[in-house]
Amino acid sequence: MSIWLPILLLLSIVFIVYSTVRWKLHPFLALIFAAFLYGLLAKMNLGDIVKSITEGFGGTVSSIGIVIVAGTIIGIFLEKSGGAFTMAESVLKVTGRKNVPLAMSLIGYIVSIPVFCDSGFVILTPLNKALTKRANLSLATTGIALSLGLYATHTMVPPTPGPVAAAGNLGADLGLTILMGMIVAVPAIIVGWLFATKYASKIQIDPEPELTEKEIEQKMKEAPKSTMAFLPIVLPIILILLKSVSDFPTNPFGTGGLKNLIGFIGHPVTALMIGVLISFLLPKKLTKDMISMGGWVGQAVTQAGVIILITAAGGAFGKVLQNSGVANLIGESLSKANLGMWLPFIISAAIKTAQGSSTVALITTSALLAPLMEPLGLVSPIAKALTVVAIGAGSMVVSHANDSYFWVVSQLSKMDVKTGYKLQTFGTLLEGLTAAVTVWIISLFVI
Repeated sequence: MSIWLPILLLLSIVFIVYSTVRWKLHPFLALIFAAFLYGLLAKMNLGDIVKSITEGFGGTVSSIGIVIVAGTIIGIFLEKSGGAFTMAESVLKVTGRKNVPLAMSLIGYIVSIPVFCDSGFVILTPLNKALTKRANLSLATTGIALSLGLYATHTMVPPTPGPVAAAGNLGADLGLTILMGMIVAVPAIIVGWLFATKYASKIQIDPEPELTEKEIEQKMKEAPKSTMAFLPIVLPIILILLKSVSDFPTNPFGTGGLKNLIGFIGHPVTALMIGVLISFLLPKKLTKDMISMGGWVGQAVTQAGVIILITAAGGAFGKVLQNSGVANLIGESLSKANLGMWLPFIISAAIKTAQGSSTVALITTSALLAPLMEPLGLVSPIAKALTVVAIGAGSMVVSHANDSYFWVVSQLSKMDVKTGYKLQTFGTLLEGLTAAVTVWIISLFVI
């Protein structure tokens, strides 16, 4: 059974890719079928299979469902009002048309320190699409540049919950972990940016194929100013960042009413709904048709529905894998090997690839390693911080069909499953390996 579970995992991935690419099966069904087949062949309790699928599906919807809908509504209002294009023009004045992918990588690096990468990608997609269209680039290039920029800090830099939990499990200093994570994330996003510009750019995806230059110019005449257009995106990010700061163990905003208020308005759901209300101010005149079932809001909800279903199906598949024990099995087997600073990376990468969640990989790996830190000689403050970052680097490797982020990136960037594996999966592999090598090099000098 110990050998069978990892083999079954590989067979499940092959099934998802083959069924969606060759049979053109909808990814939602491919993922749900894969979840059932894996559970049955892994000889899980029949009741546990259904429970895992429904919990994984429901858990994913509850965590990012409203965020995706709200982000999509903001995106539609930015697009239809012309606000996305005024934002794009202001960014292009700073970066130049050739440097849009670099701009998206840097924006992703900053935004994902406090914001979950899924939420960050949804929030920034309207800006990314508008920039891509105005710069006449492929959405494959800019989408992957943004995705990998977000992923680097999401997995390695607190206050994102995964790195915070890992630091807590290993007794690592949070400030030192933030510093090390931000340093290691720099070469990681540079490789991500190069991958996007040199490799992903070979695949052409038009962000808005139906939109002509003449129509863009017409929208620009009626569009809101760029400062107003940025507000529905920037304000939610600031609110989410405030909540992350408020949640620090030092309680910078105290423990009373102010902290509760910031916790409420800084929750991604509340922050994004505030963004939705602000987006209603973008058109010159808000009409009933815009917010109706058949209007702009209706279009956004329809678009978001498909993305949520596929993303939640990925969550269901990931939950079945998690509950089957394959992640713990792989992690415990690897923990017996003496690989130095490479050990946390390899265990985390194996667990991440097995069950899909970077946060689960971070928490599980750190829990496995906690009793091994002293025997491994990783007891100094810098060693503990670097171990957390190494685990974070592993939790990037790799984003594929069992990861909700894979589906958010591929669906919002108009990629089919095959293209998603070529770009998102391969890109996260290169980025994670780069981070691991960087950690190893730093460890040679400081440990």
